[in-house]
Amino acid sequence: MEIDFVLPWVDGADPAWQQQKRRYTPDLAQDAREVRYRDWGTLRYWFRGVEAFAPWVRRVHFITWGHLPAWLNTEEPRLHVVRHEDYIPGEYLPTFSSHPIELNIHRIEGLAERFVYFNDDIFLTGPVREEDFFRGGLPCDTCRFTVTRARVVDDVFAHVTLNGTGLINRYIGRRGCPREAMRKWLSPRNGLKNVAPTLLLSLWPYFTGFSCTHLAVPFEKRSFEQVWAAEPQHMDATCRRRFRSIADLSQLAVRAWRLARGEFVPAKPLGRAFFPSPTTGVGPAAEAVAERRYRMICINDDFTQCDFAQERRRLNEAFEKILPQKSAFER
Repeated sequence: MEIDFVLPWVDGADPAWQQQKRRYTPDLAQDAREVRYRDWGTLRYWFRGVEAFAPWVRRVHFITWGHLPAWLNTEEPRLHVVRHEDYIPGEYLPTFSSHPIELNIHRIEGLAERFVYFNDDIFLTGPVREEDFFRGGLPCDTCRFTVTRARVVDDVFAHVTLNGTGLINRYIGRRGCPREAMRKWLSPRNGLKNVAPTLLLSLWPYFTGFSCTHLAVPFEKRSFEQVWAAEPQHMDATCRRRFRSIADLSQLAVRAWRLARGEFVPAKPLGRAFFPSPTTGVGPAAEAVAERRYRMICINDDFTQCDFAQERRRLNEAFEKILPQKSAFER
């Protein structure tokens, strides 16, 4: 089975990119926070993790605005550098939103039908197999029904997640789901702690939402094509917005689409997501990396009250401990 990895990345320190972003930022951007673009210096460890723990990957599609890390070995045969203009329709460019970048992934030339979508804060820290992502040709995923809630007014993530739930209720709905889908939702292979809320919320006549694990997500290109065919206007509107908006759809809608249809294999999460705070910083995440507690880890950067230089150093030291050797993706 051919499986690719897809990784979007942006160099927030690139003066040319900053200049272009400033030109469009007044466009009523709802999520243009600088913290979303700062560089933790951990990208090389993402590639080292792929080489050390997933050597079976056919190809890595590295999506970029145009800039590249100075250390990246672009001659590596398994690396495919993809610029936005290489696959995103011109009418959607330039974009500073992750959503157009995600929703057009299926257009990447040479992309395998089955691929795993990463963010640059999600790392492999232990061996993974092809069967951890796909079995019988279907994506492996953890299904847990949930109720979407907003943490603050205009919570972009909550609204975008809710939009995806609305999409599946409109086109699939509980009554339109095959019986096999219900068996998968309630499978103990999701983990018993995930079955209980799913069972409770399955009493509702409509979908209330699917929990997001904040880890890498396996996809088939056909799922993106199906969502584009079902909702072309909202997909197009999302892609035309320069910055993330509460009116957007995202790859979470595509994931919800295949979960609702039962087009997945139930499986427990491969790792854990960490959300550093002003009190703990990256300490717990760095310890988990250094001790290799999980096979996959997400370290979400959504906090600002920290000594960034110090926290950055702590995290890099942890990755260097488990991945000290250069990969073929480095010069």
